[in-house]
Amino acid sequence: MKKFRLTINMRAKNDTGFSKFLLRVGNGEEPTDTEGNIRIPEEMIVKYDNEEDSIKRLIRAIFPSLNTRAHSVDYMTGRAILAAKNEHVDRLNETLISLFPNEEKIFNSFDEAVDDTHNYYEEEFLNSLTPNGLPPHKLILKKNCPIILLRNLDPSNGLCNGTRMVCREFKDNLIDA
Repeated sequence: MKKFRLTINMRAKNDTGFSKFLLRVGNGEEPTDTEGNIRIPEEMIVKYDNEEDSIKRLIRAIFPSLNTRAHSVDYMTGRAILAAKNEHVDRLNETLISLFPNEEKIFNSFDEAVDDTHNYYEEEFLNSLTPNGLPPHKLILKKNCPIILLRNLDPSNGLCNGTRMVCREFKDNLIDA
């Protein structure tokens, strides 16, 4: 295994204005108001009415033409919506997957507590947990949807944890990405 040092922000290289804005914010050089707030450029703002409509509006802003371009790997991996809380990520993922044009496949986890001879941990309780680094109990996928490799069991094969991929196909116990 070889360690690489990444020095160029490839995501921002084609948008120098946005890149400069991020640097000014990160360096504390972006002008602030009297309360320390910065002004977000208008083109970066998605109007908020209510949660459901606003989430769909955000998704349409980041993934325009989703129905016709969902098959494009470059289109899907060239976009991302970041959220600060897992509950927001879950809500965004739920809405985004519902907008994909293909048939869904549901993968349910098999949860069982090891050495729980007294049945302290019921299966329903274990199913409700989503520890960091693991997918949710009920994972809904559709062909061409973006996915992230959470845990690579064979790093020498070239992929690393956190790699963004696109779901090409799936079977009962297999995801082809």
